[in-house]
Amino acid sequence: MEIPIFKESVEPIYQQLAQHFRLLIESGRMAPGDRLPPTRDLAQQLGVARISVVNAYAQLQAEGLIAAHPGRGTFVTGGRSSTGTTSAAWPPLGALNMSMREIIRLARQPGVIAFSGGSPPDEFLPVEALRHAINTVLDRDGASAVTYEESEGYSPLRVGVTEYVSSLGIQCHADDVLITGGAQQALDLVVQTLLGAGDRMITSSPTYLGMLDIAHVHRVIPVGVPLDSQGMRMDALEEAVREHQPGLIYIAPTHHNPTGTVLPLHRRRQLLMIARRYGVPILEDAVYHELSYRETPPPPLKALDEDGIVLHASGFSKILLPGTRIGYLIADGMMRERLVRVKYAADVCTPGLNQRAMHVYLASGALVGHLNRVRSELRTRCAAAQTAAKRYLPTGSEWTEPTGGLYLWIRLPDNGPTAAELYVTAIQHGVAYAIGTLFHTDGGGSRHIRINFASQTPARIEEGFRRLGQAWRTWQENYQPSVHRAPIL
Repeated sequence: MEIPIFKESVEPIYQQLAQHFRLLIESGRMAPGDRLPPTRDLAQQLGVARISVVNAYAQLQAEGLIAAHPGRGTFVTGGRSSTGTTSAAWPPLGALNMSMREIIRLARQPGVIAFSGGSPPDEFLPVEALRHAINTVLDRDGASAVTYEESEGYSPLRVGVTEYVSSLGIQCHADDVLITGGAQQALDLVVQTLLGAGDRMITSSPTYLGMLDIAHVHRVIPVGVPLDSQGMRMDALEEAVREHQPGLIYIAPTHHNPTGTVLPLHRRRQLLMIARRYGVPILEDAVYHELSYRETPPPPLKALDEDGIVLHASGFSKILLPGTRIGYLIADGMMRERLVRVKYAADVCTPGLNQRAMHVYLASGALVGHLNRVRSELRTRCAAAQTAAKRYLPTGSEWTEPTGGLYLWIRLPDNGPTAAELYVTAIQHGVAYAIGTLFHTDGGGSRHIRINFASQTPARIEEGFRRLGQAWRTWQENYQPSVHRAPIL
């Protein structure tokens, strides 16, 4: 049994072992009744202390994943149960993201080419411009730069956001803008404000993993609507709205994460019509809107909104400075007042120094040139990813050419492992990706993987796909179908 153990990692060896077996069980590669290696044998094989294996097994046994039978050995009892998203009965809090945490942990090991994250690479970030902006603010404002701001946000920055979004076709007043701790907080505030435990929220399936996290924490039930090549299907959306009577429709209409689809203009108008007809507000996630590098996308939903039913969430994490955590939410009227109260209860205010530095950067006019450079590099890396995918991935792999964003959404062929089954082998070959099932509301997408090509240089992209193709071939060569036995009691 090949198990990746990183002795130089700060994570204890027993936790690495437990995570490895947990992923094998949850992905189905170890079935109920399968026997785990004896602790002494496994410790000797891996060159680790036996106590590390004993502790790993003890942790898995406490989670109900394995059971020890004296004189016979230790056996898999079963995986975690996955509950359908249209049911109010959720799995235990935290189980939803166990596999994603495992992905992140393994992807951070030395030598692994990680396509699994959701952030732009460090070289995209205008560090010098940020340093200049911070120094300007500190020289200009002194101690007032690090005191509390209004919960709504630093007033000049809110004005700057209104001027910025006007170039996207959104007409709003500074009073309609709420500055948040990244776009993620903007999404969370809307869910907290509009929905309660047991309420339903319409989203696409697949959808942004972070929104599934938010729904899970607040015990909101996500109802998935299928996608096609043009994004969310409006016929399925209206049917879902009628059946489930949701309190919110969440959608990323431009360069959707993870599929990269762009909702065409006629569907955007249909979406607004459906929301108006049934009285359901729309939460628009627009963090990728400015990252188009092949064609200009349709205007944001908020630019088409004549009824004040769209809440527009975006920010600067994907296009500028992730660590500053500056996002914004545009909402009209009484809705904004409710959101401000919830935000004040959550964190009082977004850090003032970061807000003021962002305002200085926006006012400098440097964002336009920066975005043009980022789009150009994204276009190059996207082309490199598709070329490498054609060269190294198995025959039958499928994807649609993105027109923007950071991701390639790939479907693996049926004559081989699922994305979860392949993952451990891929890590052993030094490459990581995001598993497709994590983005679905119903456990679908088992043969999909999400590749963040923006995170690597063209040379590293090619090497990563070469490793991924080799991992596929290695898995097929070594795979022997397991015999599913009844658990030994």
